[in-house]
Amino acid sequence: MALTNNDIIKKLRVALKLRDEDIVKILALVDFKITKSELGAFFRSEEHPKYMELQDQILRNFLNGLVIHLRGPREDKRPKPTNLKKYSDD
Repeated sequence: MALTNNDIIKKLRVALKLRDEDIVKILALVDFKITKSELGAFFRSEEHPKYMELQDQILRNFLNGLVIHLRGPREDKRPKPTNLKKYSDD
């Protein structure tokens, strides 16, 4: 039996002790807006009439936001140019 996206986010929520507000903030880190009520539909049982299947896009954004939440924003590792010379046609 394979895990669904809903199962994955439920397990991560419990393992990392995240609350709904935390998940909303994590998704906001990657500019993905979701309300707590929309989020609650993903945590309901499959038999519940308001249950919604978690789409791949939302799980992907959550995982990307989780990386930023846990590690911090990505650093630009490219060296910054120094001693730039201006050339003129004079």
